[in-house]
Amino acid sequence: MPAQTTFLTTLAATLFLAGGALAGTVPAGTKLVVADQSEFIRNLLDASGEDDKITSDLELPNFAGGPAILEAMRAGALDIAYVGDTPPIQARASGTLLPIIATVQREKSEYHLVARTGLKIDDLAQLRGKRVSYIEGSGRQVFLIEALNRAGLTLKDVTLVPLRVADLPDAIRTQSVDVAVLQEPHVTRLVQQIGASTIADPRERELLPGTWYIYARPDALADPAKHAAIAEFLGATIRAAEWSNENRDEWGKDYYTGFQRIAPEDTAAILASQSLMQFQTSVEGIPHHQRLIDILAQAGELPETFDAKGSFTADFDPVIKAAR
Repeated sequence: MPAQTTFLTTLAATLFLAGGALAGTVPAGTKLVVADQSEFIRNLLDASGEDDKITSDLELPNFAGGPAILEAMRAGALDIAYVGDTPPIQARASGTLLPIIATVQREKSEYHLVARTGLKIDDLAQLRGKRVSYIEGSGRQVFLIEALNRAGLTLKDVTLVPLRVADLPDAIRTQSVDVAVLQEPHVTRLVQQIGASTIADPRERELLPGTWYIYARPDALADPAKHAAIAEFLGATIRAAEWSNENRDEWGKDYYTGFQRIAPEDTAAILASQSLMQFQTSVEGIPHHQRLIDILAQAGELPETFDAKGSFTADFDPVIKAAR
């Protein structure tokens, strides 16, 4: 039996023997550290009122991208993390199994291919020869690879410029790259401030659904108190996401206009372009995760392909079903 499969089987048995009830009471004083990005989760919980229902000592440190989160996870500084679609794959490929406890998906990706000022790209094939930002281990990685696939290109057909996630907006401003994979609010800001442009090819909006994952440190899953805190947090986050789906104007005003300081008319444009957030169980999330693994493997970005089932735990599936 593969080592990773054995690990997950042992982990499930440990949780069962420890009595890690999914909806159990969180012991007083339990600390839960969750990696956030763009302070999205913190604002979502606050705006929806779900933060008042969390009884653990919750911390939400903010990070810029999956690589930094993985480093903190390996150091034991985090319990769970909200990451893009590629980080769990790269972590597992590097020998670090961080089980996925929930999948968050939007019908359309939140990523956009953004061209620098003075460069207009109307077709994905025009990416050939361009200087393109590249961040291995970030959700942007597989999005770019699939964009090139659709144009009949590969990573070898562009000039890759390795960057950190936090450096992407400035790379477009300074024209250090021709194209970067960005998400809001940076897309709208760069279009308005410096005349950057999104790629006009309609296929760019059909490349992949927007997929994020919540993955966990194995030691946190094996701790009954943290396990209960994770279940509580996950339920609150799913209910908060449902609230944002049903109260889009209020959510946009709070997060984009209030927190991100984006003009109301631009907030409206962002919301109009976004699909609703949908949480998926392990069974529902595995097929698309396998597709992502295969895309990266075929591009030579993984040493070998592997079975997506080994990256998930079904521990919290009942919580997801009950809360969504």
